[in-house]
Amino acid sequence: MKRLFAAGLAAAATVFGATTWAQAADQEVNLYSYRQPFLIKPLLDAFTKETGIKVNVVFAKKGMLEKIKAAGDNSPADAVLTVDIGRLYALKEGGVLQAVKSDTLEKNIPAHFRDPEGMWFGLTSRARVALVSKERVKPGELTSYEDLADPKFKGRICVRSGKNAYNVALIASMIAHHGEEGAEKWLQGVKANLARKPQGNDRAQAKAVFEGVCDIAISNNYYMGKMMTNDEKPEQKKWAAAVRLTYLNQGDRGNHMNVSGAAVTKSAKHKDAAVKLIEFLSDDAAQKIYAEDNQEYPVKPGVPYSKLVQSWGEFKGDTLSLEKIAKLRPAASRLVDKVGFDDGPGS
Repeated sequence: MKRLFAAGLAAAATVFGATTWAQAADQEVNLYSYRQPFLIKPLLDAFTKETGIKVNVVFAKKGMLEKIKAAGDNSPADAVLTVDIGRLYALKEGGVLQAVKSDTLEKNIPAHFRDPEGMWFGLTSRARVALVSKERVKPGELTSYEDLADPKFKGRICVRSGKNAYNVALIASMIAHHGEEGAEKWLQGVKANLARKPQGNDRAQAKAVFEGVCDIAISNNYYMGKMMTNDEKPEQKKWAAAVRLTYLNQGDRGNHMNVSGAAVTKSAKHKDAAVKLIEFLSDDAAQKIYAEDNQEYPVKPGVPYSKLVQSWGEFKGDTLSLEKIAKLRPAASRLVDKVGFDDGPGS
């Protein structure tokens, strides 16, 4: 994939070389995306149809920050799309973004889902939920992240690596709410309750519940939707049918949330078009497509969830600033290493 990304960048550099950029019409924008083509293409096509602005996109899975930094002012990227607050914050800290002031973005996106300096903007949100066994976990038995450290769940929890970006963000949120000492104690408790060493992806945890390895899996919400509707791998429908999606901390601060988001690069040659693209992605039509195609939550208030997501019930999301979570990620990563979380229970 690294070679593919490099080839894509090389192709983009050829198409959007310095001379070409200068000659290019204002009616185009060059986009680097970590988001997959099946999700983004309908959105970009709708944007071009509405505005007449062409979007040239390079898809990748890693290496975006390094490539933009290496190209410096000659980078062809005008805007970026990515997932996880950690990646957005890394782009900001890497010095490759520029601030954007937009009344539309400030109106459409709640403050806790965007950078206070306008460096990045959340476009969809996702909840880190518990997928619990319908047979072995009673409704109301697990209600909070804090419960995951309760000894009554010893040997009953499955989760992917503590170093995974979504888990690091969750642990950072626990530091924000309980302090570093409290979060360390909690993480030690969760580790003691694991059924096995952290491994696999979010879907693998649901599979483990289905197979009886554990009773509780930690996962992002949209994986439940992907499993429920997976006609190519129908065995995943069985995994989903075995679990009940459970939002946590509904009696107090709300379920921990993360985002996918976008930003304008510091070297953007088509800044106005890039801002228009992000504004479009934050508005009703694009937010609805996001919700329907990937079972994520629109960030713009008032845009309805997909019917599938609605079937999981209403919930309250934590409004803790993602900027604060981003700043606590290094401390969260240190805690993962300090408690030896990935070594598993009994270590």
